[in-house]
Amino acid sequence: MTRTSGRRTRGRSIITGALAAASALLLTSCTPQAPVVSASAPAPVTFADGLDTPWSMVFYGDALLVSERDSARVLEFDENGERHEVGVIDGVAPGGEGGLLGLAVRDDELFTYVTGVDENRVERRTILGEPGELSLGEPTSVIDGIPSASNHNGGRIAFGPDGMLYITTGDAGERDSAQDVEALSGKILRLTAEGGIPADNPFPDSPVYSYGHRNPQGIGWDAEGMMYASEFGQDTWDELNVIEPGGNYGWPEVEGTAGDGDFIDPVQQWRPSEASPSGIAVTGSDILIANLRGERLRRVPLDDLASSTEDYFGRFGRLRDVLVAEGAVWMLTNNTDGRGDPGDGDDRIILIPMD
Repeated sequence: MTRTSGRRTRGRSIITGALAAASALLLTSCTPQAPVVSASAPAPVTFADGLDTPWSMVFYGDALLVSERDSARVLEFDENGERHEVGVIDGVAPGGEGGLLGLAVRDDELFTYVTGVDENRVERRTILGEPGELSLGEPTSVIDGIPSASNHNGGRIAFGPDGMLYITTGDAGERDSAQDVEALSGKILRLTAEGGIPADNPFPDSPVYSYGHRNPQGIGWDAEGMMYASEFGQDTWDELNVIEPGGNYGWPEVEGTAGDGDFIDPVQQWRPSEASPSGIAVTGSDILIANLRGERLRRVPLDDLASSTEDYFGRFGRLRDVLVAEGAVWMLTNNTDGRGDPGDGDDRIILIPMD
C-alpha cells in the first residue's frame, strides 16, 4: 500500500509500534469455528476491538483511520490501538448497506463515500491537527447524485497510481442501470481529486470508467498499474475482475463467466456462500480479498489469477476490508452489521505480521 501523506511525527511508525505492542497478545478470544485452511498462515493478533459496524481503513501518515457505517464516525488509532474520534460526518442516512462507507487519503485531505437521504456522494475535507488529536474541516463535494438504496451502494474509493480517484457504485437495485453508460450506478467511476473528469476517460465528458457492475466493493492495483476489482454476484457467482477502461462486465445480462465477446469475463469466480468479497489489497505477489459471508481471507497469486488459497476460514467471522502496510496485513471484521454473529469484542481490527 502506498501512503499518500508524508506526515510522520512519531519516532517509529504505527506498524512497528503496533507489532511490538501486540507481540505478546496472540489472539485467543476468537475461537475458530472451522480449521484454518493454511497451516503456515501467520499468527494474528487483535490490534483494536469494540468497533461499531466498521467499513473502511486507510492510513494518514502514521495514523490509521477507520469509518463506522452507522455511527458515521471517523476514528483514529495509535500504535497501541487506542482510539480518538476524528469527527462525525454530517448528512449520513444509515440504513441497510448504506451509511459512511469508503475512505481515501490524498495529501492532507480525507475523502469519504457517504449515503445520504436520497443519494450517495463523495466529499473531501482537510485533515487538521496532529496525530492523536486529528479533526476535519468543512466538506467540499467531489461528486453527488449517485443512486442509493437499502443495498448495492458500492462505496469503495481509492486513488490509483495515476493519481486519479476511483469510486465503485452499485446498481442500487436498478439492475438495468448498470448497462446504461449515462447512469452513475453499477459503475466504477474515475475523477480528479477535485471532481473533474479526466480528458482520457473512456467516455467523453463522463466519469464512467467501467460498467456492467452489480455491487463492486474492492479495488486495487499491482506494481504494473493493472487494476483489479471484487464484485458481489446475486445468487450464483461472485467475481474477481481485471478492469479495463470502457469495459463492460456484463451485469445484469450475465453473472460470472459467460464466454460472450460482448462482455469481459472475470478471471475468477466463487459461490456467494464461499465469498461475498468486499475490500481487497494488492501485495507484490498476491491479491488479498476480504470475504463477508465466506468469512475468509483469500489470496490470489498475481502470476496465476485462476488459482487461490484461503486463510483464517471462519475464525473471525465476516471480513469487510483488508490493507497492507510495511510488513503487516490489517483486516477489519464486520460482524455487527446486522448480518453477522458478533462475538465478545466485535468488531475488531486484526493485525497479521508478514514475513
